[in-house]
Amino acid sequence: MNQPANIAPKKDPTLRNWLIIIAVALIIWFMPNPEGLSIAGQHLFALFVATILGFVLAPIPMGPMALLSLSLCALLKVASLGDLLSGFANTTVWLVVMAFFLARGFLKTGLARRISLLIVKAIGTNTLRLGYSMAFSDLFFGPVMPSVTARGGAIVFPIINGLCEVFDSKPGATARKVGAYLFQVEHHATCIVSAMFITAMASNPLAVGLAAKTVGVEITWMGWFVAAVVPGVISILLMPLILYKIYPPELKETPEAPQMAREELTKMGPISGGEKTMLGVFVGCLALWTTGTLTGISATTVALLAAAFLLVTSVITWKDCLGESGAWDLAVWLAVLISLAGLMTKLGVVKWIAESVGGMLTGIAWLPTLVIMVLFYLYVHYLFASLTAHISAFYAPLLAIAVFAGAPAMLAAIVLGFFGNLCGSLTHYSSGPAPIFFGAGYVDQGTWWKLGFIIATINMVIWLGAGSVWWKVLGLY
Repeated sequence: MNQPANIAPKKDPTLRNWLIIIAVALIIWFMPNPEGLSIAGQHLFALFVATILGFVLAPIPMGPMALLSLSLCALLKVASLGDLLSGFANTTVWLVVMAFFLARGFLKTGLARRISLLIVKAIGTNTLRLGYSMAFSDLFFGPVMPSVTARGGAIVFPIINGLCEVFDSKPGATARKVGAYLFQVEHHATCIVSAMFITAMASNPLAVGLAAKTVGVEITWMGWFVAAVVPGVISILLMPLILYKIYPPELKETPEAPQMAREELTKMGPISGGEKTMLGVFVGCLALWTTGTLTGISATTVALLAAAFLLVTSVITWKDCLGESGAWDLAVWLAVLISLAGLMTKLGVVKWIAESVGGMLTGIAWLPTLVIMVLFYLYVHYLFASLTAHISAFYAPLLAIAVFAGAPAMLAAIVLGFFGNLCGSLTHYSSGPAPIFFGAGYVDQGTWWKLGFIIATINMVIWLGAGSVWWKVLGLY
């Protein structure tokens, strides 16, 4: 059937995006060699920039794009195959893969839903407390659930939908009764919680790997958490209250919510053996992760043991693990990026970027330089629909610039790691679960962006304000 003459056929952006990626790579590859950068470094930089552009423009998924980049680096002899595959041996890659398997156990056994319902039952007697129920549910699962989409979309989203049904809050005229408020709270909670734990967001290990390769600092699970706990707790406690004041729900009292939770828990029945095992493994992981400096057991070893135990006890199956496509996809692109980051440092590309940009900031002390980097890093996320692409593009260069200006390497690495998550508050496309919450139809785009800017800015003040005092106490600077 022919198209009507007055309707223009839709253009496929895939070819255009490929042409942009190839053009940028060729321009950097063949441009006059910049002073201070080797030919090998220039060629690696060309392929690295093309890879990041590929992540942003997405003509193909990230995993295949990473493999294409790796194979071209090997074919063009930019680096040895051994160096290019070194990222697959990175322990942080396997930490987050195992965390995906633990998250599967929570979902498969039903423990995740049970715990969230118990929280609603305990404190959900008014809308503000319901907001805290959603935030605390996200916080509870953060340490062992690296998929923000799983936490927000698979666990909390259905519960919010159920609450909206109970209180007859639907998109449109009744959206503001409870739904709009609760979806906003959970959207921002996922970002705050992701900033608090290495294992709460799939791309956090990328920042950890880039920090090690770029400036030589090793961020541990406990080190990240201790640095994040004070500003993180302040943010998670203030955010639902701030939203309650600036975007209040029309319905203030919700006595039906605990009853709904009780009914749902009754339908679930008594806690199963699988749930008990999963809870024991979760508590064991937290205990070993928080005492890692005393026991000498690494976070990755703990996660491997936990996943193996769940497999041996049949809480999860190997088929479940093979079905975790997100974990295997992450393992590929994360390992490739860590390899490329190591080579960027080895071939002097990162030093060249830091010196080139840092020279423009001559005379500015390290602290304002770091603040400038954080501000840029936070708000440039308006241009990104992927936290991973954002971190891949800017984390290493901004970290190098801050350290070149004199900032303590560990402080700069951790702070930029936090803000690689907090920027997710800004828009309705800024993180994995954001489109899910926005797509529910309770908050219009203009309001979403306005609230996103306010909460992201408040989080920035909290993390740079109270956080800087706490980081001073910890001796990070």
